[in-house]
Amino acid sequence: MPRLSVIAFLLFISIAAPSAIAEPPSAERGVLAALDQWTSDFNAGRADKVCDLFAAGLLADVRGAIERDFSTQCRVLRQALADPDHSYLYAFRLKEILPEHDMAAVRLTWTMTTRNKATGAIETTEDEGLDVFGRGADGRWLILRYMAYERP
Repeated sequence: MPRLSVIAFLLFISIAAPSAIAEPPSAERGVLAALDQWTSDFNAGRADKVCDLFAAGLLADVRGAIERDFSTQCRVLRQALADPDHSYLYAFRLKEILPEHDMAAVRLTWTMTTRNKATGAIETTEDEGLDVFGRGADGRWLILRYMAYERP
């Protein structure tokens, strides 16, 4: 009888373990982790990391600005971090993640707080956004497209 239990246990492990090990994280967890990491990197001033959230083929539409590709987006973010007169902090409020296979549509509100280093004046803006994420071959979730507009 104990031998049968060992065989049953080994059979169960051989069936259950590969699926548990190979299963990628859910889209929701992966996207949220990517957003959290980017926010942390930006707020810490890590200029070498601020482009890590975006796919090389990124296209971004921001009201009042020309369409941005990957290099333009990276340049804008790095210039913000290097601004000698202002400091910037980002936070986001997630509204929903709509996953579909290796893509996810994400509705969120980005809040940017700008502080004038000379005067200490603080300004806060909120942008509504729709980000389209894709999961790359390496499993990372990256923004492929996004649209943002300032909340009135």
